Amino acid sequence: MAMVNKVLVIGGGIGGMCSAIQLRKQGVEVDLVEIDPDWRVYGAGITISGPTLRAFREIGVLDEIMAHGWCADGFKVALPDGTVVAEYTTPRVAGPDVPGGGGIMRPVLARILANATRAAGVHVRLGVSFDTIEQDADQVRVAFTDGTHASYDLVIGADGVHSKTRQAIFPAAARPSYTGQGCWRAVVPRPEQVTGPMMVLSKTTKAGLNPVSKDEMYLFVLENQATDDFIAPETWPARLAHVLQGFGGVVGDIRDNLNAESRIVYRPLHKLLLPQPWYKGRVLLLGDAVHATTPHLASGAGIAVEGAIVLAEELQRAATLPQALEAYVARRYERCRMVVENSVRLGQLENAGTPEAREEHAKLMTQSMAALLAPI
Repeated sequence: MAMVNKVLVIGGGIGGMCSAIQLRKQGVEVDLVEIDPDWRVYGAGITISGPTLRAFREIGVLDEIMAHGWCADGFKVALPDGTVVAEYTTPRVAGPDVPGGGGIMRPVLARILANATRAAGVHVRLGVSFDTIEQDADQVRVAFTDGTHASYDLVIGADGVHSKTRQAIFPAAARPSYTGQGCWRAVVPRPEQVTGPMMVLSKTTKAGLNPVSKDEMYLFVLENQATDDFIAPETWPARLAHVLQGFGGVVGDIRDNLNAESRIVYRPLHKLLLPQPWYKGRVLLLGDAVHATTPHLASGAGIAVEGAIVLAEELQRAATLPQALEAYVARRYERCRMVVENSVRLGQLENAGTPEAREEHAKLMTQSMAALLAPI
């Protein structure tokens, strides 16, 4: 990879860390800047699909994820009262020794990846972002917010849905748009009977349960919301309890026991899909900065991890940097488009709540999950 010897990764999230790890495996010098001086991660649990477990195995952190999270085969679908009406298998695409899916606390996953990033020899700088990016045919010159400067062969903007890098290189690009749903999450004790993921469906509200460790699981609820207005955190417990009024069974028990320890979070769901190309010169976008999705296919983090793997592969394979970046986008665009657009459509069908919508939802979910099983 003589054409790329020094790389800057902007953003210390999942996609940025995985990119840095993969490039270090090829001997590339990597700087990673993260604007948060404490490198914090907010949120509750995260569902990890089989294809995402496969990607994490390639990164080299799967054993840690399995040790500190929870992995299981299959998932169940239940009525609001908790009656199970369907059970589905999840293929073991990460290997015969790895269950078909899993869950983990977001801060735990971030810690695993941060340790792996530093262990790989990435130069991590916290509390720092870029001030300006200027490039010519041979290099990218970056001025940082701490007054330092450096030059790079490639800059990777992995700084999330509100990416400052995207605004810098594509100032006319569309901004993230609201999808009509909000997502509630909470962390609660795991009862013995919940051994794997479960979806509990009411007419227009979908609740999900997924273990994230031996002792805990997380609840997620997708709610029809006309606007993405701010909801004050102090109202979250009462609001979530109201959203769950129609549920019994395990979800009803969770509702009746929500408290200050439940780590409730709410966020309106936005989506973004930039048209090709996802790069300009020697500056490339990766992850939510270019394809932010909703959680309906449990693949937002997964497609960022896959992107990191594919980028490193194409940089090693291609004769020139433009060829590598073009090949990266060619391999990733259709898969990421499918995840973003199908996830948003699944949300629209959930909001509709009609028998026809439920039928289309089931068909689209099956098609999407099958597509995700394909090699990256």
